[in-house]
Amino acid sequence: MANHKSAIKRIRQNAKRYIHNRTYRNRARTFVKKARVTLSKGNVEVAKEAVRLAVQDLDRAASRGVIHPNNAARRKSRLMKQLAALNAQKK
Repeated sequence: MANHKSAIKRIRQNAKRYIHNRTYRNRARTFVKKARVTLSKGNVEVAKEAVRLAVQDLDRAASRGVIHPNNAARRKSRLMKQLAALNAQKK
């Protein structure tokens, strides 16, 4: 346990931030998972909407500092790549 007053306060702040950030991180993960499942099913229109929602939520998490912007960009890129492959396959 910390001995300094500032360290004790920092522990409290970190615990509060952890709980707050966890909701955004889990929400982004859920949307990404839903998008991947939809992409694997093969319906282009539904997949487009799922990817759009996942990208939106990843941007939200990155802007709040919950995940690193490059992490969000990498995940968005992979989703868009899968969506493009599905589009090409259906045409």
